[in-house]
Amino acid sequence: MKTFITFLSVFILASVTASAQDISGRWSGILEVQNTKLTVVFNISAAENGYATTMDSPDQGVTGIPATSTVFENSRLKIAVKNAGIEYEAELKENKLTGIFRQGGLTLPLNLTKTETEKKALLRPQEPVKPYPYYTEDVSFPSEKGKITMAGTLSLPKKDGKFPVVILISGSGPQNRNEELMGHKPFLVISDYLTRNGIGVLRYDDRGVGQSTGNFQAATSADFAADAESAIAYLKTRKEADLNNIGLVGHSEGGLIAPMVAAKSRDVKFIVLLAGPGLRGDKVLLRQQEVIAKAAGTPQNAIDKSIQMNAKLFDMVVASKDDQKLKAGLTSYLKQSMPDVDSNSVATLVAQTTSPWMLYFLRYDPSLALAHVKCPVLALNGEKDMQVDADQNLSAIEQALKKAGNKDVTTVKISSLNHLFQKCETGAIAEYTRIEQTFYPAALGIMTDWIKRETK
Repeated sequence: MKTFITFLSVFILASVTASAQDISGRWSGILEVQNTKLTVVFNISAAENGYATTMDSPDQGVTGIPATSTVFENSRLKIAVKNAGIEYEAELKENKLTGIFRQGGLTLPLNLTKTETEKKALLRPQEPVKPYPYYTEDVSFPSEKGKITMAGTLSLPKKDGKFPVVILISGSGPQNRNEELMGHKPFLVISDYLTRNGIGVLRYDDRGVGQSTGNFQAATSADFAADAESAIAYLKTRKEADLNNIGLVGHSEGGLIAPMVAAKSRDVKFIVLLAGPGLRGDKVLLRQQEVIAKAAGTPQNAIDKSIQMNAKLFDMVVASKDDQKLKAGLTSYLKQSMPDVDSNSVATLVAQTTSPWMLYFLRYDPSLALAHVKCPVLALNGEKDMQVDADQNLSAIEQALKKAGNKDVTTVKISSLNHLFQKCETGAIAEYTRIEQTFYPAALGIMTDWIKRETK
C-alpha cells in the first residue's frame, strides 16, 4: 500500500560561493528515531550554479527525493527538502559531515561520511532453494483483450494431476511475480508453502514489470483487476486446475482487487485478503499518515496540520466530477496553504495527487464490491500494521460482507505482525528490511488450513 508522500519531485539549484573543499559525492549516515535506525543518504553533485542534491531513505525503499536547495560555504553545508519539512545543517571536517537533521519538530544528530557502509548479505531463511519438491512452469497469458501479455510462474504439487489453485494479487507499486520489496519475496514464500501443502499457485509480474508488457504508470486498480480476471481465464485452459476450486489471495491493494474480481466472477470460489483495505482510499491514507507520523515522534500539532491539509485535498478529489477543474482547484488551494512553496513544486504535487492510480484509489469504496461477494472470505491483518489499520479495515470488511448476506466470513487480527506479516517490534516501515522473517509461519498456516477446508 502506497504512503501519501508530500515531498515533491522538483528542485531548485542554489547559488553558492566557490569553496576549496569538494562536497560532491554520496554521503550516508544513520538517523536514530525512537529506537529505530534509518539510513539517510544525500547524493550531492556539482551543477552550473552550485550544487544539486537528492535524498535516499533505503530502509523505507525511497530514493531520489530532490532537495529544494543546497548551499555549501566556508565548510558549512545546508540542505533543505522544503516540502517534506526537512533541513540538514552540518560542518565538513576531515571528510566527515557533523550536523543536525530537522523534520516535523524533531531535531536529531546526523553525521555523514563518504565511506560506504559494508552491506551484509541479507538473511532470508524462508526463501526456498532449488530444486523444489514440486513442479513449476514459466507461463504467459493475454490481458486487456490481447493488447498486453502477462508473464508469471505456475506452481503445482505435481506435474500431473488436478489441484485447487490460487492466484496471487500484489500490493500497490510495480511488483514482480514474487512481490519483491524491501529485500523480501513474500509471494515466493507464500507460493512455496501453499504448493508444498497441495495447493497450486499462479503468480505473475504486474503489467509493465518484469516480463509482462503494458504500461504500469497509466494503470488503476480496475486495470489490475482485469489482469487478475485474465489469470482466471488462463487457469481455465489448464487441465491441472480444479475449476471448482480457484481462489484469489490479494495482499494490500491486492486485497482490494480480489473482491472486485470475485464480485463479478462465478469462477472464484474463495478469496483471502491479506491486509486488504475495507475503507475508501482517502480514509485509509489519512489513517496511515497519522499512525506513521505518531510512531516517528512527530509533534501532534504538526500531525494535525498535515492531516487537515491532506483531508481537504482528498475531499476535493472525491467530490470532483471534472478532473481538469479539480487540478485548478487543487493548485489554488495549495498555493494558499503553502505560500512559501514555488509554483513548479505545487504543480508536481497536483500531478501526483491526480495521477490515474491515485484518483481511482482515493475515490474507490471497497464496500461496493464486497456487497456482491458471495464466496467464502478469509481476511487477515497484522496488529501492528501501520499502512492498513487492522481494527478499522477488518471491521469494515466484515460489516460489508455480512450486511450483504455472506455467512462464510472469517477475520483474524494477528498480534505483533506488520503490513508484510512479519513478526516485528513496532510495525515501522524501516523494520521491514532488517527483519529476517519474510512471512510469519503461523499466518501461513492459518491461510493454508482455511483454504484446505474450503477446497475439500
